[in-house]
Amino acid sequence: MYVGHFAIGLAIKARMPDVPTLPIMLGVGFLDILDGLFIIAGFDRVTPNLLAGPYLFFDLTFIDWDHSLLMALLWSLVWGALFLRTPKVALVAALAAFSHFIADWPMHNGDLALHPHSSEHLGWGLWGRWGTLSWAAEGLFVAALCSYAWVKSAGRGVSLVWPCVVLAVLMLNLSPWLSPMKVIATLDEPAAHVAHGALVALGFLVPGLLITWLMNAAERRAGPSSC
Repeated sequence: MYVGHFAIGLAIKARMPDVPTLPIMLGVGFLDILDGLFIIAGFDRVTPNLLAGPYLFFDLTFIDWDHSLLMALLWSLVWGALFLRTPKVALVAALAAFSHFIADWPMHNGDLALHPHSSEHLGWGLWGRWGTLSWAAEGLFVAALCSYAWVKSAGRGVSLVWPCVVLAVLMLNLSPWLSPMKVIATLDEPAAHVAHGALVALGFLVPGLLITWLMNAAERRAGPSSC
């Protein structure tokens, strides 16, 4: 899952408007920011596979250091600990980070280990079983969460037009037809896995910061009553 993580962030923010946006919107992508960095460093491993749909075009050969159940829990606690000065913010940040693992569970093709190097793996494999339909299902999931966030935020006078536009663009960009991962998968190694890792990390860091900025601007326009 990709855009669905940001949609979860919008929904959490709409439900918890008094919590700062950044811990939520970067939190939902924190595991994949780490994943991208760990792939570049060689701790995690991915393998180009042009048949791996719907938009990834890589097999996630070993992603245990950030996407195993144990490490997802630990990294979520680390992310939450960054905001311990405000316990509520820390709790919401940690939950936002761990939501990433929960949301990935239906999509991933049995590559979510219980712990690093575990023989037991999780993942319902909708990417592999449904193909392009899994991308469409993610789109419906995003639309539902955005609708919820839109209504909740509108009640406070906060417009989510631009955050939702960003999510729509991301859905199109990382689609079965336009995904840059397909081009990256054709590169020779080590360029393929390095570029993959960089795109994964930046693909969560940059939109996360952009949506945070757009959300904060929308709340400023709405005035003090929006909090």
